[in-house]
Amino acid sequence: MAENRTLFDKLKRGLFMTHTEIIEKVKESLTPDLPIDQSAIDGLEEGLLGADVGAELTMSLVDRLQQRVRDEKISNMDRLTQVIREETRALIPRREMQTIDISRAKPFVILVVGVNGTGKTTTIAKLAYHIQKKGYTCVVAAADTFRAGAIEQLEKHAESVGFKLIKHKAGADPAAVAFDAVEHARARSRDVVLIDTAGRMQTNQNLMDQMKKIKRVTSPNLVLYIGDDLAGNDAIEQAKQFHEAVGLDGVVLTKLDADAKGGAALSMASTIGKPVVFVNLGQTYEDIKRFDVKWMVDRLLAEA
Repeated sequence: MAENRTLFDKLKRGLFMTHTEIIEKVKESLTPDLPIDQSAIDGLEEGLLGADVGAELTMSLVDRLQQRVRDEKISNMDRLTQVIREETRALIPRREMQTIDISRAKPFVILVVGVNGTGKTTTIAKLAYHIQKKGYTCVVAAADTFRAGAIEQLEKHAESVGFKLIKHKAGADPAAVAFDAVEHARARSRDVVLIDTAGRMQTNQNLMDQMKKIKRVTSPNLVLYIGDDLAGNDAIEQAKQFHEAVGLDGVVLTKLDADAKGGAALSMASTIGKPVVFVNLGQTYEDIKRFDVKWMVDRLLAEA
């Protein structure tokens, strides 16, 4: 039975690997004439889940790959690789946010939310850096008034990047800080307001209610969820809960420079049906880029 492994049975082993190893393992496993049995399908599912792809997406990808191999009688490695890429790309919501048109509101208000430790404050600084680099003016609201050092962290970024920081004392009402930032920007004809918020677990109802209040008083034009790509399957449920609470418009993925799997990227976007807008790839202000589906799939399945 061990010698009678199918393409899918061995492919699942490759899914535990990273980058070059994935394709190399698939190449070693090309046996298209063997039957696709339930054991092989179970193996593929196990491999996808091990790569942090959620259960729903795993079932979808398994079914689609299985059907295409049968229908097309795939026996060519190049074609197989192409199909794997096509079906992986299909997992990501196609409604990409091609352009964030900040000219449709003045100020254009961006509310940034997420759980603890995902990199919200650093991401805000990076976004402010690039917004100002394009010639727009930017105001940042230090609405994380609870985390020790959060305001000081933004003060350092403000000094480096040059954005206007609106802050209150530690422990102040976050919604009041956010409201004042929007009013400041409106009175001075500033272009963009970025609102930093306290990291909160999706199970903390008091903090989730507070986040809803911030949204009510600021009426943001864009709500971005900062998702840690290293969080794996936890990130899927977190994104879902935040979307139900405040209605997300897009996702920013952080820590991709440290992640070898990337399945969480597929799962978060697919679960909430919203596009991944930006990805964080490092620690400098330059290390953020617009998300591109082809880039992500190439990264996951790169041969070199």
